[in-house]
Formats: sequence, structure tokens, C-alpha cells
Amino acid sequence: MSRILLGVSGGIAAYKACELTRLLVRSGHEVVPLVTPGAERFVTAETFNALARRPAGDDPYLHLTRGDILVIAPCTANTLAKLAYGISDNLLTQAALAHRGPVLVAPAMNPRMWANAATRANVEALRDRGVELIGPDEGEMAEGEWGVGRLAEPSEIATRVAQLLGTPTLAGKRVLVTAGGTREPVDDVRYLGNRSSGRMGVALAEEARRRGAEVTLLAANLSVAPPHGVTVVSTPTAAEMAAAAARIDAYDIAICAAAVADYRPAEAIAGKRVKDADGWSLELVPTVDIARALGERKTSGQVLVTFGAEIGEAGLDRKRGMLTSKNADVVVFNDVSVPGIGFDTSENAVTIATAAGSIDVPRAAKSAIAAAVLDAAEALLT
Repeated sequence: MSRILLGVSGGIAAYKACELTRLLVRSGHEVVPLVTPGAERFVTAETFNALARRPAGDDPYLHLTRGDILVIAPCTANTLAKLAYGISDNLLTQAALAHRGPVLVAPAMNPRMWANAATRANVEALRDRGVELIGPDEGEMAEGEWGVGRLAEPSEIATRVAQLLGTPTLAGKRVLVTAGGTREPVDDVRYLGNRSSGRMGVALAEEARRRGAEVTLLAANLSVAPPHGVTVVSTPTAAEMAAAAARIDAYDIAICAAAVADYRPAEAIAGKRVKDADGWSLELVPTVDIARALGERKTSGQVLVTFGAEIGEAGLDRKRGMLTSKNADVVVFNDVSVPGIGFDTSENAVTIATAAGSIDVPRAAKSAIAAAVLDAAEALLT
């Protein structure tokens, strides 16, 4: 099986890492505990070595141990900040700098610490580098407060580890992903656009690549870096994205996650329109419906996934209609009226609809949402 580097940082939740160690060992993995001095105030390194069935030793290069994945659970606000800034002042943070491979972080801290702007910035920095976060959950803290900050359950963490280490279920498959927000020129300076950052599409491309697929990403004005190992085609406008999509027929799964402008100016002005005291009226015309075009060309065995940002139950009903109107196999609906999810955020909450019914995926990191979407698409591959 796999070798798992298990980092444990200081905090009362360190005791739960004992159960996580047991679950990972039971699954047949080799677990290498990396315990910080702060964590040893709660649970000793000897305890983790015993649970991991590893002999006690004085390996001076333990931080350079190669692993298939680095899991940090719990990860305190202090360790989170060190990871974000590359500080390596203990065994765990040194190992994090040396590790090459997936990283799964399970934060655990007081809700006010989790909500602090500095912590949020550190979270964003890590996510932009491809680090996946799981949790924290909402509940009662050890100090008696209630809020978001509880360590994700060990069973949930172990399940995600298994998924990250799983067999490449999309090996030999081709996946097309659209991401970002198109910008439709008004003149040489101005444009019509939206607040999409491209995070959701990038997470989908990364998840598909991790599952072994050959991935092409049609990128419209991303505010985050595209993942490594995928083919990136710049498509800043709806017309350019439609043209690029039309050239790609050989795909197994197509995922339309981009926020493509529904309308564009009928004519873009050459140069810059000078501001004056007069009003300015723009004639807008519809853009090409990329999802519909892909649905019309779809052949047997191909799976089309479309995204739809709407509001409330009425919006969900409209998006379910895309299963028919756009010949989609999977429709992913996110309610943009809910604060903190969707456009230009690191989290989302969606409803995934297929002909067989719908499932709700609660608020989570977009990497976790991407995994749920790919699971639904994979289930429909023939």
C-alpha cells in the first residue's frame, strides 16, 4: 500500500489523530508520524509510533522521508501560517517543505481564529498552491464555544486519503474543462465581465488530472494558477472559448464550469470611447451557447457536465431543465444568493442533478466539490 506522512500539530484535537492513525494502518498503509513539540503536550510521539507499529528510533533525516501523501491532522492556526510562509522550525514543517506530492490539511482551531483575516489569507495561499483542506466542521469546541473550527472526523479524513491515493480511475480518458469568466470587449479598454475567478474549473481540472485523465483546460481570465500537467488554452472571450471547444471532439467528459457571458456588445468600439456628459447605450446580442453546442454534438459514451449559477428553488428547477434543453448528463447548480460560496470564493455548495435524481453536496472546499462532480460524471461513463 502507500506510505503516509502523518503530521500532528499541537491542540486538544491531537487525540483524534490517534484514531486516524489506527484507521490508516488498518487500511494497510505505512504511517510515518511527524509530531510537533506542541502536539506532544497532548499525545506523545511514542503513542503514535505504537499505533503506527513503527519502532522508536533516532533517524536524523526523518523529515526527509519520502511519502505518497502528507496529511496534517490536526493543523493549528500556527502550523497553517508556517505552511503558508514556508517556515520550517520543527519536524513537521521541515517535512512539508521537502515533500513532493499531494498534501491534505485538516484544520482545527477556535472559530474566531478560523475566521480571522490572517488565517483566511493563509488558507487561500495554500489552496492556490494545490494544498487540499478538509474541514473544519461546525460544532462545540473544547473551550465551550460553538462554531466552525472542529477537526473533521477521522473517518472522513481517512476516506479522503483513500480517494487521493486511489487508482487512476480516468486513466486513458480525455477530459475537457472550461473555467473562468469571459470578458466581452466594449472598446479597447472596457469589457463586460463577471466575478468568476476560475477556482472551480481549476479544481475540476486538477481532480481529473489526479485521476489519470488527459485534461484540456479552456481558461478565461483565471485569477488562480492552472494546475500542473494539463493542457491550457487561453480563451478570454465567449467566441474564442466556443471556437476552441468546437475544435475538440475527442473527449470522454466535458465539464462546462466557466461563467460564459450570456451577452456581448453588438459591436466593439475601436480605441477608447472618451467620457463626456452624454449617456451611453449599448446594444447587447447573445453569445454562443457553448454547453448547448457541445450537447448537440455529443456522441454515445460521452458525458456532458454543465454548471449553472441561479437563485433559490426556482433557479434549481430551471437548471434541471438543462438535462433536456442542452442534452446534459449532469447539471451542477449553485445558489449565488448564499454568501461565501460560488463566485470568487474558495468554497462552494451545490446540487448535482442527473436523470436519476439529485444529491446535495454541502458547503466544502472546491476541491471536494470537484471530487463529487467527477464521481457523478464517472458513474455515467460507458
